Amino acid sequence: MVNANLDQETLRALADEGNQVALDRLADLADARKDIEELSGLLDEGCMRAGHLLTHHAVAAGDLRELQRIADAGYDEADRELNRLLQTPSREQRD
Repeated sequence: MVNANLDQETLRALADEGNQVALDRLADLADARKDIEELSGLLDEGCMRAGHLLTHHAVAAGDLRELQRIADAGYDEADRELNRLLQTPSREQRD
């Protein structure tokens, strides 16, 4: 079995060299640890997998500001989800 720290270090080195699959794998590992800060950093590096995972978390939390931040970072799904949530009437408005 590969040492998890070595694996993460290797993935980071590969990602730094432009390997998108390694960057996506780092995002999956950060998500498994629920490390939102690292996911945000990966999004800032251009990792769209991190954008997907962050969008999922933001939608689940109803965090419109985080969705806007993710959309501003270039992840289109966050923009679509933000607009969907903004257009959906709240339960109070429907009652």
